[in-house]
Amino acid sequence: MGGAEWTDIVSGIDLLIAEGVADPDRLGIGGWSHGGFMAAWAIGQSDRFKAAVMGAGISDWGMLVATGEGGTLEAGLSGSCGWEGAGPHPHDRVSPISHASRIRTPVLILHGEDDTNVPVGQATYFHRALRSHGVEHEFVVYPREGHVIRERPHQLDVLRRTRAWFDRWLGPARPVGMSPP
Repeated sequence: MGGAEWTDIVSGIDLLIAEGVADPDRLGIGGWSHGGFMAAWAIGQSDRFKAAVMGAGISDWGMLVATGEGGTLEAGLSGSCGWEGAGPHPHDRVSPISHASRIRTPVLILHGEDDTNVPVGQATYFHRALRSHGVEHEFVVYPREGHVIRERPHQLDVLRRTRAWFDRWLGPARPVGMSPP
């Protein structure tokens, strides 16, 4: 978690910048579930992103082992669980919450209230850490929703909020290769 996949993401971004496809001054990152974890991880590792969206993302792998429906399967992904003795544990190093003090990127946090895969406590924990460190962010919890947002009004809200968030921090989208007005 957060190792080779992070290196791959950075390599891909660097290539897109080098080829003129991506603007290094207008980079955003976002995802849902594991993608939400990666967005949270990325902004704790780098300040190159001007905005982030964390949807149903993991902020603390140890807490996920204890509360998520995957249970100890998650320990296999993160490298450990908290009851294996005194820490710090391998999962602490790959948990975005452990890097929250470095985050300066504005973050939109979206989560389903009834998510049993990645319980909403993951988002609440990240929200509290960001608030503690004075990071600009918004935190939205969708009632009656699980890990996947199913209600049409909520789906539309996710899309509209995400677009508005990136427009706010990156500026409105423009075709590739076009200069700003």
